[in-house]
Amino acid sequence: MNILVTGGSGYKGSVLIPELLKDGHKVVSVDTEWFGDNLTRHPNLTKIKTDIRDIDSIPLNGIDSIIHLANIANDPAVELSPNLSWEVNVLSSYQIADKAVRNGVRQIIYASSGSVYGIKEEERVTENLPLVPVSVYNKTKMVAERVFLSFKDQLDIKCVRPATVCGFSPRMRLDVSVNMLTYQALKNGKITVFGGNQTRPNIHIKDMVSVYKHFLKNKEIPSGCYNAGFENISIIEIAKQVSKSIDAEILVSESNDPRSYRQDSTKLLKTGFEPKYKISDAIDEIIKNYHEGLIDGSDSKYTVKWMKKLGLSES
Repeated sequence: MNILVTGGSGYKGSVLIPELLKDGHKVVSVDTEWFGDNLTRHPNLTKIKTDIRDIDSIPLNGIDSIIHLANIANDPAVELSPNLSWEVNVLSSYQIADKAVRNGVRQIIYASSGSVYGIKEEERVTENLPLVPVSVYNKTKMVAERVFLSFKDQLDIKCVRPATVCGFSPRMRLDVSVNMLTYQALKNGKITVFGGNQTRPNIHIKDMVSVYKHFLKNKEIPSGCYNAGFENISIIEIAKQVSKSIDAEILVSESNDPRSYRQDSTKLLKTGFEPKYKISDAIDEIIKNYHEGLIDGSDSKYTVKWMKKLGLSES
């Protein structure tokens, strides 16, 4: 199969693409490489360094499926440049879907976000609940979903709503909860938790990759939106899991963000998907790679810090 992955050199893309290549697919990676080129050369891999807003630079002729990962990710990064975020997250999504139809692409798998639900009190946050996005980032992801779903009569469309992803990647991120707390413990011997009682859904990056592969393989699954999150636990419980593996003191401070999020992924599980990894696996991987010198605390591991260095802030 010929697959195009936007954001191919990013946190998820740099784990996904090697797996697609192992499966025998031909892959085109499209990425600005703001965070570097994190993909190893391969005879079946074509790397295109470009901005997805330049739709003419993205070749879709002969492509069977698109996995659309590229976006300005998370609330703080989007707040740096809301205009950039609307262009990248929404306008480019429309252009990709429109060009896909014109070029005979059969499938788009879109990496949305579990944050589109906004604040929910329900214990089971399922796909049929109303979306009440509370931030610009949430809103861009919700609108992009609607853009892609408007093409579902012409394309197989899967909008995946991931929980917070954790685990090691060649393009490592240290600004997501499990990764951040584990790195703090390794680096400082201390873990700082703000609040702690907030519940967060999580998914291991290897399971996240497997979700995309699941939809590639099983195109008979109906178009639509699918949650992808399997461990709904509090931030303090994540810190305690980290402290079981690393001798670190847990410091709790007040938080101005009391929101809790939960996800129910029964709909995805009913399609035959089975998660294989836990938060504990992510913690163990990060410890191993840290001690092997593969994880450092440079600014490029923190999306907002690096975007500011690149001059991508409107302020």
